[in-house]
Amino acid sequence: MSLQFHAISQTRRAEFHTVGLLGSFQKILQTEGLLGFYRGNGASVARIVPYAALHYMAYEQYRRWIILGFPDVGKGPVLDLVAGSIAGGTAVIFTYPLDLVRTKLAYQVVGPSRLKNKGPYHSSEQVYRGILDCILKIHRQNGLRGLYRGVGPSLYGIFPYSGLKFYFYEELKRHIPEEHKQDVIMKLACGSLSALLGQTITYPLDVVRRQMQVQALSTSNNKSGKGTFESLVMISQTQGWRQLFSGLSINYLKVVPSVAIGFTVYDIMKSWLKVPSRDEADAASAVTENKSNHPSSLHTS
Repeated sequence: MSLQFHAISQTRRAEFHTVGLLGSFQKILQTEGLLGFYRGNGASVARIVPYAALHYMAYEQYRRWIILGFPDVGKGPVLDLVAGSIAGGTAVIFTYPLDLVRTKLAYQVVGPSRLKNKGPYHSSEQVYRGILDCILKIHRQNGLRGLYRGVGPSLYGIFPYSGLKFYFYEELKRHIPEEHKQDVIMKLACGSLSALLGQTITYPLDVVRRQMQVQALSTSNNKSGKGTFESLVMISQTQGWRQLFSGLSINYLKVVPSVAIGFTVYDIMKSWLKVPSRDEADAASAVTENKSNHPSSLHTS
């Protein structure tokens, strides 16, 4: 449901101009029924599973590689920012086609006549019957490059967003009193704040990405082929700077609880799987380093 509102508000679909959140809700309900709120949800679910797995796995792996390869970096905010940014980019590159598909499926709105008569869409709009159909049609028309349309702003946005998200989460957890570090509520609060801060800072790039993704669906947008920063300027000039933050409140409803739950479940799963916590791993590393720097007296005269 949030994805449907999100795509429409960001891309300024003509039927939904100026109607707001409640108006968009009513418009979708009238034209598509309850199922309309879940348009693109299949692609979203198909994407989020590998995306989340790659994201968290890559973050821990990149963090470990950076510590081993660049010990002088330390274990502070720079490490979390760098590891989180690269991990986000890795996850986006591998799952971006599914992100493109979910946006296109969420963007196309079925009219009442389509629902009743099963007639064709307007000739100016592309028809996608599902995930596979969407992928095949995009590839047939634009090749592999078409499946990665808009990946530029996605990467520009995910690098700072993912880095800031992990940085804020780990930094906020460091300020939790020791007796509350395992509280689920505290983890949820840290995750929520990290998502709120990271998403607000990088949101304009997400708007550009959505608009680039749906350009091929709308003949009213003839200014195609622009780059990320050109698109930022164009949106500001033609739609106003407020459009760069259009749908942000709706996005909070989706992203904040999603990230909070994601971080919390990830920490809980590491505990269940007996994976050492960050503090335990750092302590073990310090002990190992101390032993290597101070050999046992058995080896000294």
